[in-house]
Amino acid sequence: MLDIKCFTCNMLQENCYIVSDDTCQAVVIDCGAYYDEERKAITDYIRQQKLCITHLLCTHGHLDHVFGNDTIEQEFGVGPEIHAADVFLLNGLASQAEQMLGMPFARKVPRPANLLTHADIISFGNHRLKVLHTPGHSPGSVVLYCEEENLLFSGDTLFRMSVGRTDLARGSWEQLIDSLHKVLAPLPADTTVLCGHGPQTRLGDEIRMNPFFR
Repeated sequence: MLDIKCFTCNMLQENCYIVSDDTCQAVVIDCGAYYDEERKAITDYIRQQKLCITHLLCTHGHLDHVFGNDTIEQEFGVGPEIHAADVFLLNGLASQAEQMLGMPFARKVPRPANLLTHADIISFGNHRLKVLHTPGHSPGSVVLYCEEENLLFSGDTLFRMSVGRTDLARGSWEQLIDSLHKVLAPLPADTTVLCGHGPQTRLGDEIRMNPFFR
């Protein structure tokens, strides 16, 4: 069984997940830690739980989901993994900060340790996450599906009764709707969805009631 710890981070209230099992191997999903206290809370939790971080996974490259990548790389020697189509966002993190938040960002931006592709399997401990490419919010957006636990980490592709915005660089409303119907809708209806912002939800509820699935 998975142990999932959520840290809500930065000025945009992004959800960072530390996911582990009884082997103490773990993955970090979307480390958006910006403030020093957030970075410390995450690293303290990892050390207190005696976790071995095997992957740092990015559902996409927007700044609020990757602010803390440098801390995970420096403290645990694990670099970010992201879809190739979103590498331009990592490389332009300072520009994102200026354009979206009107602020400078001078911290180190780690280079990708691995490029994710659709249907990749991320293994850790006794569990696996399947990478599903869901372009729309960004061109390289992915979700991470754990079939064994019936869990989906949806990043900013899907929120509770909403979806991610598509007006940022290279976003596409048509691609996002296509991703909802062709990639997410076929998954089991009782899948628990852990979102990049806000509360968790259930996929079947979203398919029935989220207006963007209609």
